Amino acid sequence: MFLEIIRCLLVFTLLSIGLAWPLAAKLPLSAVEKLVASLVLSLVALWLFGWTLYTWTLSWSLLWLLPPLAAAGLIWRRRELVALLRDPIAGTYLWSQLLVSLWTLGWLSLVQNYSGGGWTGDWFEHWERALFFLNRQPADHLFLGIYPLTARPPLGNVIMAVWLHLTQVDFPHYQLFSTLLGSLAFLPAALLAARWGGNCTTVVVLAVLFMVNPLFVQNSVFPWTKLPSALFVLTALYFFLRFRDGTSPRTSALLCSTALAAGLLTHYSAAPYVLALALGWSMLRPTDWRRLEFLRITALAAGAGAVLLATWFGWAFATYGITGTLATSTSVTTTAADAGGQLWRVLLNLRDTLVPHFLRSPDPALIAQTSPWGYARDWFFQVYQLNLFLALGSTGWLVVLREAWRLWPVSAPAARGFWAGFATVTGLLGVAVHGARDEWGLTHICLQPLVLLGLAFFATRWASLGRGWRCVATVGAVFDLICGIGLHFAVQNFAFDRCLTPSRKAWDVLTSYNPQTLANVFGLARNHLVTLNESLNQPPLLVLALLAALLLLALWQWHTSSSAR
Repeated sequence: MFLEIIRCLLVFTLLSIGLAWPLAAKLPLSAVEKLVASLVLSLVALWLFGWTLYTWTLSWSLLWLLPPLAAAGLIWRRRELVALLRDPIAGTYLWSQLLVSLWTLGWLSLVQNYSGGGWTGDWFEHWERALFFLNRQPADHLFLGIYPLTARPPLGNVIMAVWLHLTQVDFPHYQLFSTLLGSLAFLPAALLAARWGGNCTTVVVLAVLFMVNPLFVQNSVFPWTKLPSALFVLTALYFFLRFRDGTSPRTSALLCSTALAAGLLTHYSAAPYVLALALGWSMLRPTDWRRLEFLRITALAAGAGAVLLATWFGWAFATYGITGTLATSTSVTTTAADAGGQLWRVLLNLRDTLVPHFLRSPDPALIAQTSPWGYARDWFFQVYQLNLFLALGSTGWLVVLREAWRLWPVSAPAARGFWAGFATVTGLLGVAVHGARDEWGLTHICLQPLVLLGLAFFATRWASLGRGWRCVATVGAVFDLICGIGLHFAVQNFAFDRCLTPSRKAWDVLTSYNPQTLANVFGLARNHLVTLNESLNQPPLLVLALLAALLLLALWQWHTSSSAR
């Protein structure tokens, strides 16, 4: 199985970078920017190729053209590729990304059963959607027996179908590729951190922050499409800022619009960021190129994004109709009947997203269970996933707010206005677009890019923190690693039950957890799904030792990069 994982890593890397490398290598970008541009454009190419095969009912065997095409692209532009690999700055990004990806795969290998708060079913729905495209199932198929195809955008599912066809169509491979794709959200976040005055050390600091952040790690191993959407959103934000500065405006604008459209085709949670950046774009006042040129580039970028969106929406309108396409998302189906009722829902959801559950009194039935470690895990899980501030870490949110307050008086008014507006608009819209009432909070739905952006800011400010604040941040990170990550995966691995109550019957163990955990167990059993954990069948202690080695390696890289400055 380890050789198969290596093969999957090679296929994933080749197709995620190589397909668009001939184009990205020619763009007026730095080495790392070319890497991120090639990543995003390669994923878009995978979508376009897979979607064309599906909609034109062409043979999936044509997908075997992709690996040689990607390899040929890398060979064709090998000079730029060699320059990228020799670039010490790019090397830091690549090495840090590798550590983050291996870290998430290590935690994934411990998952015997998905659980955590109210998370249930979504993992199977997206697996089912990937199979839907591969098997060309009827257009009226309902996922989980509830949702039509148009309830979710399909880019991530089609890309998964492509990777599965080229390797092996089973659940462990799906888990593997889903986690790898989600882990790539680190790269654009690192670009943004470097843009804010960071350096190689900042990139390594950010890698460590990602590795100890419960929201990122928990979402990376849960196979849905929110983190992949965040990857596109953060890339779009980076190239928007580059365009705003007037740096290669045509290239930056096209990459921004393409990434935004791809993010929306991956998960509709990207919609608030599309609106926020569209608003920011409309307020730009170009000074170093002509107004006519600005309008021309804007029209070109808008056209590129619209064409990419049309690949899905055009087909969906023709197949399901406008109502059947736009009125099936849960954001629409769960909206209150009257505007006043919906406004009240939004205000309550906003409060519950900002105020952690232990300072309120939400209905405890969701996490009620007789398992003490299951309850403790869910208690912390609901804190890290659903509260906007604590999603940054138990002390990370304090550091971010303090440093933002310190920077506010010395920042340029335009910068202050943009970031305050961006955070406000995306925060409010990210809660408002969720139609249903959720008294536990909604950070995990639309606000993940905002949290990752906060971690990037945190990384840039580490060097300016005093010794006391560094100690506070370190203690908080250790606490998050234990209570937000270690505890979570110990429960998903049933480690406490095996070690502390080994004589209990399996049924008694399962029923001691909340109903969502039991539903996920039944979902795996009913559909005869084997997890990556079962396929590897490695002792948990060995996996934990390897994870500890990865973390020590990241800390050592942090130390050496700091010493070299």
